[in-house]
Amino acid sequence: MSDTAKTAYLLEEASAVKLPYIILGSVLVLVAIIFYFMHLPSMKSKQTENEVKPGFFSVLKFSHLSWAVVAQFFYVGAQVCVTSFFVRIAQKEAGLDEKTAAYYLGIYGLLFMIGRFSGTFFLKFVKDYVLLSIYCIISALLCLVAIYGSGITVIYALGGLGFFMSIMFPTIFSLGLVGLKSNTETGSSWLVMSIVGGAILPYAMGTLIDMKHDDIQSGYIIPLVCFVIILYFGIFGHKVKNIVS
Repeated sequence: MSDTAKTAYLLEEASAVKLPYIILGSVLVLVAIIFYFMHLPSMKSKQTENEVKPGFFSVLKFSHLSWAVVAQFFYVGAQVCVTSFFVRIAQKEAGLDEKTAAYYLGIYGLLFMIGRFSGTFFLKFVKDYVLLSIYCIISALLCLVAIYGSGITVIYALGGLGFFMSIMFPTIFSLGLVGLKSNTETGSSWLVMSIVGGAILPYAMGTLIDMKHDDIQSGYIIPLVCFVIILYFGIFGHKVKNIVS
């Protein structure tokens, strides 16, 4: 493109997202105003003798919370890695054009939503840590397919990842808060902050891909390692241990 055509193209692309962001921003402002004027009851529990005193770092003495923070860090990182490189791997490994790759990305998002609803149903019959562990094992196997597979099979594997990743965030979150009592608010803060993994791990994945001379499939080793770590949390790390001040 010429400079003039390129500038016009970029302006057109930018203008296409103005209305959605204006609507989204307006809704968020409205929600903020509602919460400002809404008075919610304070949730405070009586501290027992053996309970860890509320504190930003002392709450990490709960080992299951510490592991939940680690697991959440790697889960969000894995999710962002899989999603961010989806179109690129679909183009390079499955030979899809950008529009078709974006279509499959939409299906991936749909499977994520379906997985969240179906996972909620399964949790009525299966222990949360058991379901989390099963989904981690399946996700790790799908990562291996994404790494060593070829053609459209790789895309199917990534779609499956969307389905089986769906319940991980809320399940890890709830398991990490078990038994925290007066430390629940601080523990929740740690779990929310752990989403920074979504900013760090994609960079690591991109660096690995560059080191492998743009071999995008090799980059999915990063999500594979993430699911193995989450699996450890699902089997061992979630267990609540007695804490003495």
